[in-house]
Amino acid sequence: MTQQFSLAYLTVVNTPPPEMTYMAARAGYDFVSLRPIYMGLPGEPNFSLAQNSQLLKETKQALKDTGLKLLDIELARIADGVDPKQYEPELEVAAELGGKHVLSSIWTDDRAYYIEQFAKLCELADQYELSVELEFVPIASVSNLAGVVDVLNTVDKKNAGLMIDIHHFHRSHDTIDELQKVPKDWFRFVHLCDAPGVIPTDHDEMIRIVREARSYVGEGGIDVAGIVNTIPQVPYSIELPNKQQSDLLGYEEFARRCLVTAKEYFAKHPRNKEKVNC
Repeated sequence: MTQQFSLAYLTVVNTPPPEMTYMAARAGYDFVSLRPIYMGLPGEPNFSLAQNSQLLKETKQALKDTGLKLLDIELARIADGVDPKQYEPELEVAAELGGKHVLSSIWTDDRAYYIEQFAKLCELADQYELSVELEFVPIASVSNLAGVVDVLNTVDKKNAGLMIDIHHFHRSHDTIDELQKVPKDWFRFVHLCDAPGVIPTDHDEMIRIVREARSYVGEGGIDVAGIVNTIPQVPYSIELPNKQQSDLLGYEEFARRCLVTAKEYFAKHPRNKEKVNC
């Protein structure tokens, strides 16, 4: 099975969806992973495709011109005061564009509330034949593998899955032994990157690395192959923000370099076919 790769939004943050799609195609990616759900972060533009008909038209054309497919959209956060229903316009557009997955994470400590709201999101996404991939983030409320497993077992939705981010997996101190116990049909794609092996204890430094200082695959201190070879072969969405490198190379060359280094790494670390079936 040939490994497929997607270009994730944070790698080329603030790049409009059409431009990002053309960029991903020229760099050699198979998919693109977009962020049309506006998060209101400081300095981050609103790339809502549901609210901007011209942007949607240009994105459709870019996907048609390049032949790339939309892997997923982000980020459908579960948070206090946020109704998952508000994500429906973007879910509808994602389905219209041929997307398959919606990325989610949980940012409220109220377990009863986030279980209820995540189940609602899954039901809503199912209407558009989309799966919802729950990601744990060390700085979020559901911050580790056990937290996601609890949510997925509790909601018990067929279209709910687990999205492992290599950086977050390492930072959460989870282990490959724990990952091996997860049902294989929960996996649909992975966020691929590397990062320094030493885990920061300072919160601000952790956020800085998350947002702008991840490493090319194979150039950090994480056992990337050990993690990805534990799960079925799924598309790798390269989420590898690195401000220093992207400023130096420009986004397109940086995106290409992210892909080249990932492929070089996996050529040196082939999958163990006896361990995980495709």
